[in-house]
Formats: sequence, structure tokens, C-alpha cells
Amino acid sequence: MIQAGILGATGYAGQQLIWFLLRHPDLRLNFLSSHNHAYIPFHHIYQQYVDFIQNTCIDMHSAEEKLSDIDVLFIALPHGKAFDITKKALDLGVKVIDLGADFRLKSADAYKHWYGLAHDAEHLLSTAVYGLPEIYREDIATASLIANPGCYPTASILALAPLLKNHLIDPASIIIDAKSGVSGAGRAANIATLYTECNESIKAYGVASHRHTPEIEQILTSLNNRELIVSFTPHLVPMNRGILATCYGSLVTKLTQQELYEIYNTYYQDEYFVRIVETLPETRWVKGSNFCDIGIRVDERTGRVVVVSAIDNLIKGAAGQAVQNMNLMFGIKEQESLDILSMVP
Repeated sequence: MIQAGILGATGYAGQQLIWFLLRHPDLRLNFLSSHNHAYIPFHHIYQQYVDFIQNTCIDMHSAEEKLSDIDVLFIALPHGKAFDITKKALDLGVKVIDLGADFRLKSADAYKHWYGLAHDAEHLLSTAVYGLPEIYREDIATASLIANPGCYPTASILALAPLLKNHLIDPASIIIDAKSGVSGAGRAANIATLYTECNESIKAYGVASHRHTPEIEQILTSLNNRELIVSFTPHLVPMNRGILATCYGSLVTKLTQQELYEIYNTYYQDEYFVRIVETLPETRWVKGSNFCDIGIRVDERTGRVVVVSAIDNLIKGAAGQAVQNMNLMFGIKEQESLDILSMVP
């Protein structure tokens, strides 16, 4: 039985992680840690867990004392908070899956530029594995430290990977227009995400400056074997969950829509959680699931391909992907505890 600890258990991603791990037959939740809700029973914060989870949340100091009791540590904390605890866990032989941004970028200078902090565990960047199973499955299986991808990068990279791997588009032409539900902003109080502030409205934010930009560029560059930059604009839409990424690129040779579907179906033919769909994806068909739906259209008039992908930002964009990574790290069936379809309406 795998023993697991969770830091940041009471945030949206942490709670979603617990929802999956609670039903995992090979795992036991050893401890749940929360900065804002330490010493409070978890089911008092999320009442759906009454009679299912008896854990009382502990503080960070208590979590550090319990590291030797666990096999895997999930970290769902803001950027800059994972450095010390990750080093301590790895020194004890504990596997670490960081759902935050601290180990995603391979350059400490890039991290400082985009996140405004000096990287305090730079020596770990070379060993951290980017946790996107559809691309780095073999590396994930043998890793001790996983940098769980961001939600926007997951949707964008999966949408564009076949095009760049096969050199089908001009790398300088990539535009990503993405929309996210409000839960992507986290559970902390924030005026911008109050109901009356964001309901009945849509807005762009982080224009030309969003922190997921270098993450997207880093992985797409590795796939294309050529450095590239992208234009990435995220938007906030008034729904709880979901990301819809609409990605544009100029085709370098004329290809039909059917030919591109064949390329995508071949590329993802062995990927359980990626569905290539004929109808354009919608967030409602993936909400509550670990699936990524991808649809393709060719604009013959402009010579561009338009790829639309949809994920649940809290699942394939965070907690579900973390569980998928854990399953790979421990040699468990990859879809264990994740084999769930969206519930509608």
C-alpha cells in the first residue's frame, strides 16, 4: 500500500487530488497538510467527505516530521513554496509530484524572470521530469521528482504536439487563444473572481506576460528541435471548470483536414486519455474527467490549421494528471482511479 502525503490539501487542486486518491485501491492517505486550515478536520472544510475522511489537517512543520512515513508527496502550493520540502523529501527517498510551477522550467534564470523569485533548488532542475505522460511516459516511470504541467500548457501542448513533431506548421506562426473557468485562479479570496465581478463577462488577462508562456515554449521547442516563441492569450470565463484552447498555425505544405485527422489519430493511437473527435470539443464533455478532447479544422483560405482542445483544468490540468504520473512512477495501471467520464448536465 502506497503511503501518500498532500501539502495544500484544502485548495481546489488539493481537494480534487484527494477525491481521486480516496478511491485508489493501492494508496492510503497518510496526512493532509493545510496552511489556512491546520488543526481542522478535512471533512469540516469539504463536507462531502463526512464519513469518508477522518484526517485532521496538519501544519507544514508536522508534515515535515512525517515525511519518513510516506512513499510519495504531492505538493499543491503556490510557486516558491516547494523548494525546501522537496529537498527534504528526496533526501529521505520519497517521490515528489509538484503540482506547482517550481520545477517546470529548466532554466533558473527563466524562473526568476517569469516568477520574480530566485530558484532555491536549482540543482534539482536537471533531474525533474515534466509530467506530461503522453510525451514523457518513459522518463516519468523512473523519476523521483515530477513537475506536474500547468493547465494551459497541457491543453496547448497536446493540441500542437503532432504538428510540431512532424514539422507541419511554421513554428513562428503559432497563436494560442485559451479560456479557463474561475477555479483556475485558486480558492483564495480575490476580488477579480467574485461572482458579481466575473459573471456575465469574459476578459483577457496576462496578455503577453502569462507565466505559462515559457513552459509552453520549452516543451514545444523540444518537440520541434528548433527554438520557437508563441503568442499566448488566456481568458477568464464565468464557469467553474474547464479549459478550451484554440491553437493556430500556418501549414508549411497543403494538407487536408482528413489527412491531419489521420496524423493525429496515429500520434495518439495508444493514449487512453486523449480523444481525437470529429466534432469540435466542448468543456462540458470533459468536465470531471481526465480526458483531453482534440478537434481539427483546416482553413483553406488562409492556409492555417486550427486545433481546438478541451480539458478539465483541475483534473487533466492538475490533480488527475498528478495521479496519472503517480501510477506510472509506481508501476500501476495508468488509468487506475481515473477511468471516469464527464457527468452532464
